[in-house]
Amino acid sequence: MNLSYTPEEQAFREEVRAFMREKLPADIQAKVRGGKRLQKDDFVRWHKALNEKGWLAVHWPKEYGGTGWGPIQRHIFEEEMTAAGAPSIVPFGLSMVAPVIIKFGTEAQKQYYLPRILNQDDWWCQGYSEPGAGSDLAAVKTRAVREGDHYIVNGQKTWTTLGQYANMIFCLVRTNPDVKKQEGISFLLIDMDTPGVTVRPIITLDGEHEVNEVFFEDVKVPVENLVGEENKGWTCAKYLLTYERTGIAGVGYAKAALRHLKNVASRQLKDGKPLLDDPRFRAQVAQVEIEVMSLEMTNLRVVASVAGGGVPGAESSILKIRGTQVRQAITDLLRRAVGPYAMPFISDVFEAGSDVEPVGPEYAAPLASQYFNRRKLSIYGGSNEIQKNIISKMILGL
Repeated sequence: MNLSYTPEEQAFREEVRAFMREKLPADIQAKVRGGKRLQKDDFVRWHKALNEKGWLAVHWPKEYGGTGWGPIQRHIFEEEMTAAGAPSIVPFGLSMVAPVIIKFGTEAQKQYYLPRILNQDDWWCQGYSEPGAGSDLAAVKTRAVREGDHYIVNGQKTWTTLGQYANMIFCLVRTNPDVKKQEGISFLLIDMDTPGVTVRPIITLDGEHEVNEVFFEDVKVPVENLVGEENKGWTCAKYLLTYERTGIAGVGYAKAALRHLKNVASRQLKDGKPLLDDPRFRAQVAQVEIEVMSLEMTNLRVVASVAGGGVPGAESSILKIRGTQVRQAITDLLRRAVGPYAMPFISDVFEAGSDVEPVGPEYAAPLASQYFNRRKLSIYGGSNEIQKNIISKMILGL
């Protein structure tokens, strides 16, 4: 297999770079590079700019308004987007529920929901995890009982990322409690404005309101909001998780974080010299750089296989494990690089336009917050322990 980029792929990279220079709003870029908090409007503006170019739905077929890109183009796009300081594309509508609707949904669902996702008419969130049903996702207890042309939904979801912005949620619900747990689950699309839906914030270790609890109390959901067959939602769930886990590997984000680590270590002094000149710290940086290079090569092998007609299986779990470990290792080294300046982070510093002065150098301000936030990477999308079980079963046959 040839891991070198073709002339056409190199030309595509230059096209992406030119687009980023021209269309990425400077204020959003400054927030991302400065570790400032992004608001809903920031994501929406960036999504609209990408959609205007036709570059928003990178995983969709062209007939539904997607880019029609192959895996290599998607890899290049992610890499250049993170290098430019662009915010991530919020995945819940574009990269998670949309592929499920495209594969399992009715024609009416495709015609209604897909244009609304592209146009930012709907902001989606994910209703998978529950108290007691996170890593063991098939243990969901949220019930949906059919009454005529509606389901009546009762239960609770948790760790609902950016649910405070959402007007739609895709949910795994239990529609048959009397069969094997994977066989009694359905996949429902629920309007968050329906009476009986309550969203409560969860404030995370880094002081962010990023995740939420969502409660359902006698929520009426039209039967036409069922995706796929009743009691066959586990098939939709597994299909969606393949997209999520591959994205969590975040090769582009790891490379951008590594560049930032080198920049910080070259500016931070130890005994009057740049920290990057310290042999022990330089060796740690070198080790994590080797791991990033290895991760990228593995990711390219996987996407090349997909481009040749293959289907990723346990490889997505391998990428998820190593990708999250590498990104966590980089944030740990960043925190260590600035020492005590990473400790007294003040929440208001991360608000754009705040006049609160950071403690220590400005580049140190967000590092503790980012370290705490990245602890989640090895948990969500299926914890790394669960991914190891998947690998052992699919590859080792254990």
